[in-house]
Amino acid sequence: MKKYFITGGAGFIGSHLTRRLLAGGNKVTALDNFSTGSPDNIAPFSREENYSFFEDDVVTPEQDLALAMKDCDVIIHLAAAVGVELVVNDPMRTIKTNVAGTEHVLDAAAKYGRKRVIIASTSEVYGKSTQKLFRETDDLLIGQPIHSRWSYACSKLLDEFYLFASHQSGTVDGVTVRFFNTVGPGQTGRYGMVIPRLVKQALAGKALTVYGDGNQSRCFCHVADTARAVELLAGNPEASGKIFNIGSQNSITIMELAKKIIQHTGSSSVIELIPYEKAYQPGFEDMRRRMPDISAVSQLTGWHPEKSLDEIIDDVIGHFRNGTAEY
Repeated sequence: MKKYFITGGAGFIGSHLTRRLLAGGNKVTALDNFSTGSPDNIAPFSREENYSFFEDDVVTPEQDLALAMKDCDVIIHLAAAVGVELVVNDPMRTIKTNVAGTEHVLDAAAKYGRKRVIIASTSEVYGKSTQKLFRETDDLLIGQPIHSRWSYACSKLLDEFYLFASHQSGTVDGVTVRFFNTVGPGQTGRYGMVIPRLVKQALAGKALTVYGDGNQSRCFCHVADTARAVELLAGNPEASGKIFNIGSQNSITIMELAKKIIQHTGSSSVIELIPYEKAYQPGFEDMRRRMPDISAVSQLTGWHPEKSLDEIIDDVIGHFRNGTAEY
């Protein structure tokens, strides 16, 4: 049995990861302030013997985080501001949540031995790179500060620097994972996540709103695959001090994605193109493509995504239709 401490444990990824770790016979302590997480996400296992939860905020914690983490083996820091819409509309909250929250987690983790700390970062840190494959060793080109769209990327990149400064000083055993569009059942479209938003529109018979020209491409990874990758890295000593991309390499344009969702739902919805300026704000910038090089995590752990995009879409549809899905 390993003892895990998960921040953002009532969130989308946090709850799926918790379910996986508990199923493997581990003990999990989770923290969340329910700003974007939900009690519904943790209800299925909230009474399990090896699970404990407390409501708190990593930015302004009311409890002693260090004491809560004292007996754990691995800390997985997922608590963050999430979603393009939230980031664009509230950059101050984004920066404060991500940077101050990570500072408090790392300071707490350092008080009782050199614990493994995994920090969840994002493909957004690759900024406006035009590389065909995004590699962990690539130089990063982030957009201008006048565009709040990049505040999330910069805050998460600063989290990475903070983690590795702590790692180099010997206070924690640091690992960074950069998630590429993790999706699946239980994810909300409230903050701009594209697949749940389009699925909900299709099921309601509404127009599927595709931003920009629809030719921007993304790779989507099922949350079950993401959780499996995190668990593998958490237990691998050779991951220490390294960065790992976690994602799929099956690319699709958002226009093709919308058509596929209409097909899977059997919807009669049409597709409506919305200019970025109308969806967000004037001057909004986006990445045209995102495809991760996953050779580092694959070579170290043998991990590859197992769930197809069709399975992802069907799981999301099943969740919205029935409140359940296989994962």
